[in-house]
This record gives sequence, structure tokens and C-alpha cells, in this order.
Amino acid sequence: MTLSISAIAQTAAILGCVSSCAYYVFCLTGAQALVRSWRCARGFLSAGQPPVSILKPLKGTDPEMYESFRSHCLQDYPEYEIIFGVSDSSDPAVASVQQLRREFPERSIQLVVCPKILGPNVKVSNLEEMTQCANYEYLVVNDSDIRVDPDYLRCTVPLLADAKIGLVTCLYRGVADRTLGSRLEAVGISTDFCAGVVAARLLEGGLNFGLGSTLAFRRRDLSQIGGFKSLVDFLADDYELGKRIAALGLRVELSEALVETHLPAYDLVGFVAHQMRWARGVRDARLGGYIGLLSTFGLMWALVGLLAAQAALWSWIVLACVLLLRILVALRIGRSLLKDRQVLRQLWLLPLRDLISFMIWLVSFWGNKVVWRGERFELRRGRLSRVS
Repeated sequence: MTLSISAIAQTAAILGCVSSCAYYVFCLTGAQALVRSWRCARGFLSAGQPPVSILKPLKGTDPEMYESFRSHCLQDYPEYEIIFGVSDSSDPAVASVQQLRREFPERSIQLVVCPKILGPNVKVSNLEEMTQCANYEYLVVNDSDIRVDPDYLRCTVPLLADAKIGLVTCLYRGVADRTLGSRLEAVGISTDFCAGVVAARLLEGGLNFGLGSTLAFRRRDLSQIGGFKSLVDFLADDYELGKRIAALGLRVELSEALVETHLPAYDLVGFVAHQMRWARGVRDARLGGYIGLLSTFGLMWALVGLLAAQAALWSWIVLACVLLLRILVALRIGRSLLKDRQVLRQLWLLPLRDLISFMIWLVSFWGNKVVWRGERFELRRGRLSRVS
């Protein structure tokens, strides 16, 4: 019986390692395909620079938040406005917006107080009201903690000149604080999350979801899907927006612009809680794809093989091959594609981060509770309901 269990474990480990290595190859191939598409898309960047409204919903403060705000005022772009939205005029983020107005009086900067709560996702509820104050057809939404380069709008908005493109989104990198949890989050973004986005783009022949780092689209397409008010019940609103715009027969594209977020000083508990919220959100939004992640945990499968084979030579060779490919993906996506200067210093965290990710993936199937911005919610098929 023991021999049988060992043989089954070794077979499962080998299959898992093979599927993970295939996935890593797809990540590397997808990165090259993405770079080629950026070269081809550069012709659209000179097709005109239409005026654009940047919408930034706020709640509370984030690390380096004011510098992130400032970066939006330094755009090399002819005409744009920035609209900040809060639910409460006493929100601490308001002081940063007022400071921004004083520093950049030449910029069109609005602060909109959104008292109406249209659903459990207050951020999306605020966006519905903020959109009504926007002056332009082209809209860009990004999270409050996103910092951008001066060419951000110039590399993003003109892609919408192609009538077949309905939404443009951006890859991003995380700038870690000194805590272990923050570093684990950063290395996961640059070497795992963004690698998965690149692989999905290749495997599915394009994206059908957006990322909260950037959502650029036309107002008329937003109206066609029912506006932001149709998304107020969903946790993964960026995913839903991209999915619904793609359902109009329009493409979702990745901009060549890269943005970054300064991560909080997570302790391990905070890191796990944040990852669990993200994991359960993805699980409810894309259950099939989420289950399929089991075939991508290469280091976990290699360690299972090592233990089941009692450290036989072949199991060490398999572990070395999986680890090598995993490092190549980390360097190609994180260092070369995302220009993340921290990746080399954080490579030693990859095994720990990948094993924690597997445990989070496993536990995420039990329970529907998530904590978001200090509030507790229950998830049902991607929809939120508050828990008292």
C-alpha cells in the first residue's frame, strides 16, 4: 500500500512538473509576443492624442500617495483632467488633493464628494458619480496608489484610436517596504501575477479582463455595458469591466506603459489576508482558470517528487530544471519586461512565496469571507454582500 501511494505521488509530481514547465515556457513565449505587439502598436501612438479624463476613486491613504498623485500632473500630454472622488468630505485623502491643487494650479483637478452608495463596492459606486462630472469621451481609471511615468497617457490613450480596441490596461510592479510580507507581495506581482497575465494573453488569443492599475476606454462603450452602476455588486470590478467590454466584440490590449505601486508594510498576516482576498476574488470570477492554477505550482510539485522518491537522483534533476525555468520567468518578466530593479535582490524569496501561494490557493476554496478596506464581505459568484 505504501509503495502504491509513493508511486501515485511520484506520477502526480512528474505530471505537475511537466505542466508547470510548459506553463513557464508559455510565460517566456508570451513575453516575447507582447514585446512584438508593442512594436506593431507604436504606429497608433501618433494617431492623435484626444483629451482624456482620469478618474481616481479614493478612500484613506496609501504609501507614497501624494507622489503618486503628482505623477499624474506631470504628463507629457496636451489636454487632460484629473477627477478625484471620495464618499466622505472628511476622508484623509482630501488633504492630499487640496495640496495637489495648490502645487499645480494650471491643471484641471476636480474633487467630487459622492454621498450616494449604489452598492457594496463603494469604489465603483463613486466612479459612477465621478463619470457624470467628466468632460471627455475618453476615460482612464486607475487605483489611488498607482504612480506613472510622464509618457503614461501618451502610450495608452492613443491605442483607442483603433476602433477594434475597447479597453487598454497596464502591467505594473510593486515597490516593497522593508517587511517580509511586503517583499513577498512585490516578488509575487513581478514574477507570478504579471507572468500569468502575459501567459493568458497568449493562451487565450488576447485578454478579456482589465487590471486595476489602468483601465482606459471610451465613455460610449461604458454606457453600452450599463455604466459603472452595473458593476457595484462585484469585488473584481476591473475583471468585470474588461469582460463586458470584450463581450461587445472589442479587444483588450496591454499598453507599453508600465506603472508601479508602493506597497504597505505588510506583516505576514496582512500579506496572507490580502492574497486571500485576491485569490477568492479570482476564484469567483474565473473558477475554471483558477482551478487550472494547480498545474502551475512547479516548485511545490518538484518538492512532492523529491519526498515521494526519497531524494532519488532523478528527483533532484527535476527540481533543478523546474527551479531554473522558474528563475528564467522571474528574470524575463520581472527584470526585463517590468524593469523591476528589486527582482534580483528578492529571487531568494521565490520558493517561499510560491509555497505560500499554493497554500493560499488550497485554503481559498473553503469560505467566502474577504476583508477589504477594513470591512468584511461575503462573496457569492463574484458579488459582494456586507457582513455585520
